[in-house]
Amino acid sequence: MRESLLAVAIALALVACSKPSNDAAKPAGAGEAKAASVAAGADSKPLLVAAEDLRALDLSSFASGPVITGSIQPERRADLRAEVSAIVLQVLKENGEPVRRGDLLVRLDDTAIRDSLASAEESARAAGQSFEQAERQYQRLKTLQAQGMSSIQATEDAEIRRNNAQSDLVAAKARAATARQQLQRTEVRAPFDGVVSERKVSAGDTAQVGKELVKVIDPQSLRFEGLVAADRLAELKVGQGVHFRVNGYGAAGFNGKVKRVDVAANATTRQVEVMVAFAEGEKPKAAGLYAEGHVESSASQALLLEDAAVQRVGDKSYAWRLQGGKLNKVEVQLGARDVRTGNYAVLTGLKAGDQVLAKPGSTLKDGQSVELLKVAAQSSPTGK
Repeated sequence: MRESLLAVAIALALVACSKPSNDAAKPAGAGEAKAASVAAGADSKPLLVAAEDLRALDLSSFASGPVITGSIQPERRADLRAEVSAIVLQVLKENGEPVRRGDLLVRLDDTAIRDSLASAEESARAAGQSFEQAERQYQRLKTLQAQGMSSIQATEDAEIRRNNAQSDLVAAKARAATARQQLQRTEVRAPFDGVVSERKVSAGDTAQVGKELVKVIDPQSLRFEGLVAADRLAELKVGQGVHFRVNGYGAAGFNGKVKRVDVAANATTRQVEVMVAFAEGEKPKAAGLYAEGHVESSASQALLLEDAAVQRVGDKSYAWRLQGGKLNKVEVQLGARDVRTGNYAVLTGLKAGDQVLAKPGSTLKDGQSVELLKVAAQSSPTGK
């Protein structure tokens, strides 16, 4: 009896192991097929594109020329230096403060110079008295000599003393004038209307002759002082347009015209300095900023493509063209960059009239269908 029960249990266990599960009974590729059908349905949907997402290519003016690099500098600038050796008593202006012509900027100690001026003026006064006395003595002896009451020798000696006194008076006046000028030089004043760009001293400093005290610039006279490679010198002419960007102003561009081209290249860098005057409009607010741009030495017609419309893969460039309701990935060959707009000249791959995506994404597919969005007309409400 026990052996028969054991045999029945073993048979039931074998039947349960051989029964297929519900999961195993399903086809192996059902999940993959469903995902593929969903993806196929998604791919079959057209790409919705608005009119502002497209750019129509057309021939445009294309400017090119040599690269120019440099900095923004004021045409009117003054490095004010000490003309006398003295202690700095007061600095009345700080960096960035506006000044008017004649404003006092730095005051130096004038004690010693005032003493010298007083001494020189006193010497000039004494020399003047001596000259007047010698002149009277000479005139008196000259009258007596004419009446025969004085010798010629006495008259000549009086004339010599008069001439020496006159020379002493002239020298004394010159020393007084020099001392007066030195006194004026203890007050450093602004030479023109502008802004203090750099203060070099503080109260208590010892200013030797030639020591730089302050710098004053005229922000209204800012210009672009740039350098151009000497091998492009033949392309430069006075009056040519220049388009450049200034560090600190982002993508904002500035325009100007070539005002002067140096006739000699730098002996070390072999570059030629070019002065560019700003065109009418906004100017940078600070001097010394780095700037870089191009001189518009030549102009032509070309198809221009924005940088955002170009996709780069390695050394190749592509654009997405809309043609026949589908997107086509087109390889393009780009030329130089327009110095004014930053767009690239298209050499091959596209033609005038082609429409391309302005900012293509990374999920686009070649041959993908495109549907243009239509802007619904706004209907005005009507009363009943």
